[in-house]
Amino acid sequence: MGSHIAAPVSAETELPGQSDRRIGSRTPTLFSLLYFGMNAGQMLIGDGIVTDLSLSRIGIRGNQSATPGMELTLFIDLPGMEEPLCITKSQVSWVEGCRFGVEMEALTLEEKNHLRFCL
Repeated sequence: MGSHIAAPVSAETELPGQSDRRIGSRTPTLFSLLYFGMNAGQMLIGDGIVTDLSLSRIGIRGNQSATPGMELTLFIDLPGMEEPLCITKSQVSWVEGCRFGVEMEALTLEEKNHLRFCL
C-alpha cells in the first residue's frame, strides 16, 4: 500500500467545512487504514484513508459511516512499518458524510514515535 506525506496544514489554513474544528496543525496524508467499532450493538468494520494527521487526532475518509462518540480501533498503514500501527483507543469527534475525525486516546510512547515520523 502506498502513502504520501505533504506539508502541514496550520490552524490558520481554512479547509472547506473544517475551519471550526481545526486545533493545531495537521499533516495532509494518504495512508490506508482499517477501523473497527460497535454501533448500536452491531459490529462496524470499515476501510479508508487517513486524510490528515496530528499527534492526537486523525481525519478519515471511510467506506462505513461512524457516529460521534463512537469508540474505534484503528489499523494504520504507515510508511516504513511492516505491520499496521494499531491504535486501540480512539473516539469519533465529528462526522460529515463519509469523512470523520477521530481523537486518539492514551497513545504509548512507541505509537507516538511512529506518528511523529509521519508529521
